[in-house]
Amino acid sequence: MTRTRKNAGDTIPWRDAYPEYSEEELSGKALSGMRYREGLTQVQLSEMTGIPQRHISEMENGKRPIGKETAKRLGKVLNVSYKMFL
Repeated sequence: MTRTRKNAGDTIPWRDAYPEYSEEELSGKALSGMRYREGLTQVQLSEMTGIPQRHISEMENGKRPIGKETAKRLGKVLNVSYKMFL
């Protein structure tokens, strides 16, 4: 599908920009990016959220979905809306 931009102000939802990725993969990319932005390792994020580091790795690699409660814990620590991960 090709989208035509009418002007520079036109935008599309970020999920639509990457249709080749599954929801888990997109959420994982967002998690990885937000963690990097905050300068945290997976171990540090694990310690701050109480989420096992192994689970964080699986979420970032699209192998584990991010549930609502987990998203809320991640969002609080990473200073973003939890909806970013859903």
